[in-house]
Amino acid sequence: MPLTDAKVRNAKPSAKPVKLSDSAGMYLMVTPAGGKCWRLKYRFNGKEKTLALGMYPEVTLGDAREKRDAARKLLANDIDPGEQKKNRRAAASLASANTFESIALEWHEKFKHEWTEEHATRLLNRLKANAFPWIGARPITEIEAPDILSIMNRAEKRSLEVAHRVKTCCGQIFRYAIATGRAKRNPIPDLQGALPRVKNKHYAAPTDPKTVGPMLRAFEDYDGSAIVKAALLLAPLLFVRPGELRAAEWSEIDLDAAEWNIPAERMKMRVVHLVPLSSQTIEILKGLQPLTGRGRYVFTSHRSPLRCMSENAVNAALRRMGFERDEITGHGFRATARTILDEILGFRPDIIEHQLAHKVKDPNGRAYNRTAHIETRRKMMQTWADYLDELKAAGT
Repeated sequence: MPLTDAKVRNAKPSAKPVKLSDSAGMYLMVTPAGGKCWRLKYRFNGKEKTLALGMYPEVTLGDAREKRDAARKLLANDIDPGEQKKNRRAAASLASANTFESIALEWHEKFKHEWTEEHATRLLNRLKANAFPWIGARPITEIEAPDILSIMNRAEKRSLEVAHRVKTCCGQIFRYAIATGRAKRNPIPDLQGALPRVKNKHYAAPTDPKTVGPMLRAFEDYDGSAIVKAALLLAPLLFVRPGELRAAEWSEIDLDAAEWNIPAERMKMRVVHLVPLSSQTIEILKGLQPLTGRGRYVFTSHRSPLRCMSENAVNAALRRMGFERDEITGHGFRATARTILDEILGFRPDIIEHQLAHKVKDPNGRAYNRTAHIETRRKMMQTWADYLDELKAAGT
């Protein structure tokens, strides 16, 4: 007799598994522990097989019979329902392993050694904020251009530049997925023209000596953190990139040799960079040693001595002193130095560019190494520091 809901509900376990037959090969297996499992016995290519149909009560008697009938239809079409179930599970597992987020994290892990730590962190945070919440869990093969456009539009509400960067990052991930056999096409080219262009912006920077002097005097009068003040004083003297400055480590600095050797992994161009230190720079660093010299970082975070200063510390200090974004930014000191060193102090542009850690080649097409023209650069950095002192003293 076929089973009834009451028989299934009231079935009791015993010392050994008990089979309660329904019809057409389906039965309920009651385990000694009290579990109730639906099973279907069938034959395929002369072999007897068993198909699991689910657990009671999650799968009711009616649900189990529907699954049984669906399996028998497959058998009628010479399809093994057990194998089909395995294939579906394998496909689901593959899709789960090939989600956009999983491939993006794999791509990030593979290539992060080619980026600075700051850039790698920024990329990952950008994905976490702008992509993963909406498309991260989806198989990458199912993601089309409108899906990417959707997350770009969300990002555009905060920043058009971020939206473009999200698009670029997604394109790199899709290309990696194609190369590794997890995707067949990259939808990013379909989005050409979907966003307005970003107008190129130059970092705000004073290039008139008359405005540089008052700025330097304001730095001397800064009444905030001594560590931030030191960073403010050193930023125009060294004119390195803000990320290079705030992550400076004491192990990289040789005060006796008056040199700061920045390793390649922290440089934008992935090439070691040597910064000659003026006497003024050394004096500031020596003053900072009692505060941070026992730790790793020259400019430690106010939250933890194990971390370097935050990305926004210098710019926040500038704003606190009343300097607007269109007047000066942490990155703008590089433009200040580049302009004045060339136009007023008369140093060769290629020497300046090399000290800025830009790609520079000699007349024979060879890239300069980190020690190229080092004596000229030592002289330039000291001349620059002395000139800044002159500007600072001019209004006192």
